[in-house]
Amino acid sequence: MITQKMTIKNPQGLHMRPAGVFAKEMGKFECSVFIKYKNNRVNAKSLLNIIAACIKCGSEIDIECDGSDEQEAMAKAIELVESGFNE
Repeated sequence: MITQKMTIKNPQGLHMRPAGVFAKEMGKFECSVFIKYKNNRVNAKSLLNIIAACIKCGSEIDIECDGSDEQEAMAKAIELVESGFNE
């Protein structure tokens, strides 16, 4: 299992579009992927779970990947967050 602390940069936070992009991309990996935010641990492959977490701009999150392709999943997660989900 690997974890990475990140800060959400895009102005609207993880609203519908970036949450959908994140869930779709994480769904391509075999490993489990979770977002930890404010004592909640949500499945990062679920659009509804990400939206329900209400993650705003400037929020610090931990991304947790666990499984056979965890390195690749983490690299993609970091790329998405750092790019602001291309917004």
